[in-house]
Amino acid sequence: MIEITAAVYHDKIIELLDNYNQDGIRFYYKEKKGINLYFETNAEDLDKASKLAKSVIKKQQWGSVLFFRSSPAK
Repeated sequence: MIEITAAVYHDKIIELLDNYNQDGIRFYYKEKKGINLYFETNAEDLDKASKLAKSVIKKQQWGSVLFFRSSPAK
């Protein structure tokens, strides 16, 4: 599971990652706790999955200026 911490754009992040499906990697929205969003993934390497999620978000017009953190969930 990975964790995305962001103060804004939760709906856009959820929609973006829930619909992501490239190279067999998927993200599945699980829950929201405060400003943290949790996603299950079928990726085996959670560090790579969190970096991929960050990259996907940063490529969006609204994501390029968004301050957020992506990491494996603890």
